Amino acid sequence: MKLKAPISVKWIAQFINAQLLGDDTIEADGINEVHKITPGDISFVDIEKYYTRLLESEAAVVIMNKVVPCPKNKAILICEDPAAAYVKLVKHFCPFEPSSQMISPTAEIGEGTIIQPNVFIGNHVKIGRNCVIHSGVVIYDGTTIGNRVNIQANSVIGGDAFYFNKREQEEVKYLKLESCGTTIIEDDVEIGACCAIDRGVSGVTQIGRGTKLDNFIHIGHGTIIGKNCLFAAQVGIAGKVIIGDNVLLYGQVGVSKDLTIESNTVVFAKSGVGKSLPGGKVWFGIPVQDAKEKMEELVWVKRIPELWDKLK
Repeated sequence: MKLKAPISVKWIAQFINAQLLGDDTIEADGINEVHKITPGDISFVDIEKYYTRLLESEAAVVIMNKVVPCPKNKAILICEDPAAAYVKLVKHFCPFEPSSQMISPTAEIGEGTIIQPNVFIGNHVKIGRNCVIHSGVVIYDGTTIGNRVNIQANSVIGGDAFYFNKREQEEVKYLKLESCGTTIIEDDVEIGACCAIDRGVSGVTQIGRGTKLDNFIHIGHGTIIGKNCLFAAQVGIAGKVIIGDNVLLYGQVGVSKDLTIESNTVVFAKSGVGKSLPGGKVWFGIPVQDAKEKMEELVWVKRIPELWDKLK
């Protein structure tokens, strides 16, 4: 998330009650979690395996819970609870904005777009031309929807990311990392009934032009989906996944977080994708493997009783 104006690291340190190390003249112009860093950002780290990654990133200000040497042209803010400090900043710069109407007066809706009864459209939403938004759809604040998009009943676009920081010795076991990202639905996308597309924690969730989603599909936070993809019912995609163009996912495919599925990939129904997949191939199974090899394996599995009898 980019800020409306840069803020000084001295102000940030005072606001979150942190010790300032490094360059105290730095100004930050964005807030992002570790996976979405851009130059000039504020970010946080409280897990040792990510210390080096964040300190070597383009983040201008790093909030952390351990004193370490500060790299050149960077500031480190030391505090006991970096995640809580990050959440405090997000709430300050991206506060929740209540709605008083079903369609916010700040929403922009293009010519020829049809909004059916009982649709909720939040603040600062942009919807293009000649779309159809069916009854019961909820479109959260800041969502951008292109032209000729069709969203079937009861789908939710731009809901909060499912993103929590585990607390080891506290009554509240999980701290919610507030979402300040956005959702972009490009032109000619079809979204079926009862789908849920979460916005990014601090970046963008994006559905590419011409992609078609069946009913009961979940797209996790920060996922980027390419053009002309086709996903059948009950596909579930975790956060921060990158999917190329022309990808076909059959029903009930599950995709784990932080991986890439390259263009022109096909994954057969009920498969579990736990690793990145090269493009132009067909996959099947839990975990997925080359579909032809998996089919041959299943044939041999069926022959086990016969082979066992021969060995007696």
